[in-house]
Amino acid sequence: MIIETNVPLQQHNSFGIAARAERLLRLRSMDDVQALLGDPVLSREPHFILGGGSNIVITGDIKRLVIKVELKGCQLVSEDDKAWVVQAAAGEDWHEFVAWTLAQGWPGLENLALIPGMVGASPVQNIGAYGVELQDRFESLDAVDLHTGQHFTLDAAQCAFGYRDSVFKHAATDSRDLGLLGRALITQVRFRLPKKWKAEISYADLEKKQAQKGVAQPTAQQVFDWVCEIRRAKLPDPAVMGNAGSFFKNPTVTADQCQDIIAREPRLVHYQLADGRFKLAAAWLIDACGWRGKSVGNAAVYEKQALVIVNKGGADQPCTGGEVVTLAQAIQTSVYERFGIRLEPEPVVV
Repeated sequence: MIIETNVPLQQHNSFGIAARAERLLRLRSMDDVQALLGDPVLSREPHFILGGGSNIVITGDIKRLVIKVELKGCQLVSEDDKAWVVQAAAGEDWHEFVAWTLAQGWPGLENLALIPGMVGASPVQNIGAYGVELQDRFESLDAVDLHTGQHFTLDAAQCAFGYRDSVFKHAATDSRDLGLLGRALITQVRFRLPKKWKAEISYADLEKKQAQKGVAQPTAQQVFDWVCEIRRAKLPDPAVMGNAGSFFKNPTVTADQCQDIIAREPRLVHYQLADGRFKLAAAWLIDACGWRGKSVGNAAVYEKQALVIVNKGGADQPCTGGEVVTLAQAIQTSVYERFGIRLEPEPVVV
């Protein structure tokens, strides 16, 4: 267990925001986890769990103990006639893990390629892209309760997955509530990858790519490659231009609400859900309000994709967390005033 002091965090958050951690504890093995749990002082301190830093906006130096999860390892844990169950440690890079599963001949995660972050954060956010969500492939996870020191395992139902949501994003309201915000440290995650695999290409961008390539039945590797091409064309590389990916969730509304907006805005981009509600494209709402390319200080709405806020100042003059938050709040106000829709940010503000 390694504890460092006054640690620069600019390289540990995908926005590239300059900030420091007063103390940073690196967890590189389960022995480190046990040492943390056994320390009567550290285990009870206010803390912030940091993975890849791809879904956070840091607004200042972090005074809480920063727990940096760097656990590594991937393996096949079981197999039956229906699926492979594959396990990855929480500190594994998500995209590299997806690529590794395909290299082993285990398809199923290819639509989730190139999503930034670590494996441990994937169930917290219930990440999803191009027609597939993590919950579609999730088997179970292992974690420890930093309040009690207990190890536990959760299945999909216990994780209470929702759209970019899970039990890990909510605090417990009473002793019967399983809210795990600030309590759970995920150590490893398992995925069930189907042997009767079928390419999921119903998403419009993938259908277009399939038509361009002229491939009737794409392989998992081809879908992976197409997703990477699409994402790279739409989204900036955080290593070049800092960002946290999609900044806002796509809002859902009732059928009546959707029709009301369409009556005023016939070009509204929307998708019907299985329960009869409609999902609206947040990028379209933001674009319609004229935000593409606009900025607050060195925080700006990406010119190629209105759903992304970027650090246009680079590493030398990075945007501040305050600039990002101010810009995001201005966008929320603008969209609400025009459409009556409240956009919900995806990143966590620290």
